[in-house]
Amino acid sequence: MEELEGLLRGAALRVTRPRLAVLGAVHTHAHADTDTIIGAVRNDIPEVSHQAVYDSLHTLTAAGLVRRIQPLGLVARYESRVGDNHHHVVCRSCGVIADVDCAVGHAPCLTASDDHGFVIDEAEVIYWGLCSDCSTHRT
Repeated sequence: MEELEGLLRGAALRVTRPRLAVLGAVHTHAHADTDTIIGAVRNDIPEVSHQAVYDSLHTLTAAGLVRRIQPLGLVARYESRVGDNHHHVVCRSCGVIADVDCAVGHAPCLTASDDHGFVIDEAEVIYWGLCSDCSTHRT
C-alpha cells in the first residue's frame, strides 16, 4: 500500500481510497477490463461508484501510472507496465492478452517510411494469433 501511495504522490496526485484501490487492482490484474477493475475495487470499497472508478482510471492514465490499451474489436484494458515500449499478443479466439517485449532483429515496420516531420518515440504493435490453449483445442 505504501508503494502505491508513493506512486500517487510521485505523480503529484492526491492519495484517495478509490485511486489506491484502482491502482492496486490494475497492478493485481494484468490487462484487466473496466468491469474486472470495478469488481476488484468493490472488494475493498463496496460503495464505490462506476464513475469514481472511471475517473480514477482516467486520472491514473493521464498521469502515466497506468496504460490503457484497446486492441481492435476488444474493450479497453489497463495495465501497470508503463514507461517502456512493449507490445502485446492477443488471442483471436478467447481474447487473452500477454506482454511482448520490443521486436528484435530486422523490424522494418517499426521505422516509419515517412515520419512527416514527427519525432517518433514509440511504436504500437499488436500481434494476433491463437494462444496455446485455443490452438490445442482446434487441432
